[in-house]
Amino acid sequence: MAADSLRPYFTKKIINPVASRLAKYKVTPDTLSIVSLVFSLIAGIFFYLAGTTTTFEPVWMLFAAGVCVLINSGLDAFDGAVARMMGIAGKKGDFLDHVIDRYADVFIIGGIIFGGLCPWQIGLIAIVGVLLTSYLGTQAQAMDIGRYYGGIMGRADRLIIILVGTLLDIIYIAIYDHSFLLYGLSFLGWVMVIIAIFSHVTAFQRIYHIWKAIKAEEKSKMQEIQSNDDNR
Repeated sequence: MAADSLRPYFTKKIINPVASRLAKYKVTPDTLSIVSLVFSLIAGIFFYLAGTTTTFEPVWMLFAAGVCVLINSGLDAFDGAVARMMGIAGKKGDFLDHVIDRYADVFIIGGIIFGGLCPWQIGLIAIVGVLLTSYLGTQAQAMDIGRYYGGIMGRADRLIIILVGTLLDIIYIAIYDHSFLLYGLSFLGWVMVIIAIFSHVTAFQRIYHIWKAIKAEEKSKMQEIQSNDDNR
């Protein structure tokens, strides 16, 4: 998760100062989460329009979609920090945040798929990988192993490459007046290929981590039982 390596820097320099000001003005983390969901839905609509409408210029639709994705990712970064600063971090907020993030992923990637900005087959593989990866991160916690979000691609990484792909498509369309590149895919199309591949790689990395943790736990219990038997 390349983006996570930069998290401490951005947390200190940007997220905490902004979150502190939001908390001062009593902007709740739930409000930030819901507003972020709205922007993800609008982003999906703009991605859809970029690929289907003849009324609006696709460059401006892509630009609007990119701005909405950026706002969504920013608000998603602030809600947890605001909750901690207001002293209201808890299970309810954590649950809401995860539900909203999954809907946001579906809205954004769904907009790209239904807008024809990538083949639906690739989009389907990508969205399954995204949802499975997120599920495994929380399933580890449900099994008392501890929440695990390791792996090569997390949500922040996905949003960053979607933003990069959107920007490159805007530039390419503005220059060449079409969006098709190698093998008939746009930059966003290739972004979906990357997400489709590396989300599943991440899922397998998390499966391996969880499986190893389960085996270690079972081994520890067996050793404890054996030790109790020996001491009888």
